[in-house]
Amino acid sequence: MKKLILQMQMSVDGFVGADEDHSWQLWEWGDDSAWDDALKQDFNAVFAGIDTILLSRKMAEEGYLTHWGKAAKKFPSDPFYAFAQRIVDARKVVLSDRLKASQWERTTVASGGLPREVNALKAGVGGDMAVFGGAGFASALIAAGLVDEFQRFINPAVLGAGRRIFDQGGFQTMRLVGSKAYACGMVVNRYAPAV
Repeated sequence: MKKLILQMQMSVDGFVGADEDHSWQLWEWGDDSAWDDALKQDFNAVFAGIDTILLSRKMAEEGYLTHWGKAAKKFPSDPFYAFAQRIVDARKVVLSDRLKASQWERTTVASGGLPREVNALKAGVGGDMAVFGGAGFASALIAAGLVDEFQRFINPAVLGAGRRIFDQGGFQTMRLVGSKAYACGMVVNRYAPAV
């Protein structure tokens, strides 16, 4: 069975989004990134096992797919080329009751309810699935017990307030799968639900 992997950038104090307009993430969507080469290499290595990307409607509409499609047209020497190419090549599924059809390449829209759609995708063949979306989308997946691995990209910033992803799921124990610190200040902690 395929794993559903939730990758989220977070602050040291556990927020995934700021209430105020602070620049706090080391990797924003623009070309400038403070990620070091080791982090980029490790990120691409994990992503090599992903063949399906789950997206929230909002993430898709805000330009995620357009951004990485443009990045994949740059030269292979670009540090984000490998990741961008994986995004383009992967199957994308936008979970939404509002959208009726996809306007993006290699992308389908699924609207049959979160647990049913995600469990059907997990039962399919192929590599694992990655989730990209905002706090609400991540919270809904967590509350439904659908996440198999949490990859928390901890940025060296304290926000003090903002959006969280673990407010709906209730008590849960986790098992540490891996942890690594990088020169840029990012720490990546990987957890799986303890069974």
